[in-house]
Amino acid sequence: MSEPRQPDPEAEREVDFRSAWTRITARWWLPVAGLVIGALVGVLVVGGGGGGLYEAKTLLYIGQPFAPNGGGQIQSLATNPKTASEIIRSQSAIKRAAAAAGLRPGQLRGKVTSQAIVSPGSASRNLSPLLEITVQSSDAAKAERAAASLASSVVAPVSVYVDRKIALLHEQIKADNEGLEAANSRIQGALAQQKQALDEKSLNLADRILIQSNANSVLQFFEGRVSNLRQDRAAARQLLSLAEEVERSRIVEAPSSVRTTATSSRNVAVIGGLIGLLLGALAAAVADPFLQRRNARSKA
Repeated sequence: MSEPRQPDPEAEREVDFRSAWTRITARWWLPVAGLVIGALVGVLVVGGGGGGLYEAKTLLYIGQPFAPNGGGQIQSLATNPKTASEIIRSQSAIKRAAAAAGLRPGQLRGKVTSQAIVSPGSASRNLSPLLEITVQSSDAAKAERAAASLASSVVAPVSVYVDRKIALLHEQIKADNEGLEAANSRIQGALAQQKQALDEKSLNLADRILIQSNANSVLQFFEGRVSNLRQDRAAARQLLSLAEEVERSRIVEAPSSVRTTATSSRNVAVIGGLIGLLLGALAAAVADPFLQRRNARSKA
């Protein structure tokens, strides 16, 4: 007597898959409707504020410090490409920015980025003196205050050398101005002495010649000094302009926030569409068995 044949699991599974596919294709509009509805729901969720954020961006000029007399560029914090990124991610800078913005430090961690601004195709990306700092927050004003604080945290330490240089140049220009004032005063005194000697009729010729000679010596010396002081002041003013406009770090554009989204609408639409497609396919696959079971119950 032969043994009864065992059912083939693979054949049964193939039949089930074919049956499910047949049911799905018969109700093809359900997966299509699920795809469309899922994509629309995803876009509406993002557009309605789901994941909405504000990005505050500020543009910094890091500066390019030169040698004291305007020579070549020197190595400093401003020339290190890692300086700004390390500062804005430091605990102290994050705490200061959080306090200024009215946030907790944890709300800023991971929400701060920096990027060097370079011309297209430039190879020296790490040496760019322009830096953009970006802060993300759910509040526009808080994002701007945090970005401003972080920008100040970068500007202060990288400008120490240049700020001292600017202070010394101001002192030098002040000293030159005072020297010019004193020299001009002596020149005016010598000219007055010459005029007095010419107008004084009681002086003999020898005394007049002596006074004129002394006055001429004073005029020659202080006129030369005036020329030197003017040249020195002009050079100091040029160095001051170089230090303030080129060497010194500063905020080029104040922080300004724009609304953004944590997840792009395109990605959300794709994800929502896939979920809707799967749910629609599932509904199409179980629709016939569900309806058959319900009809059987109603007849019973």
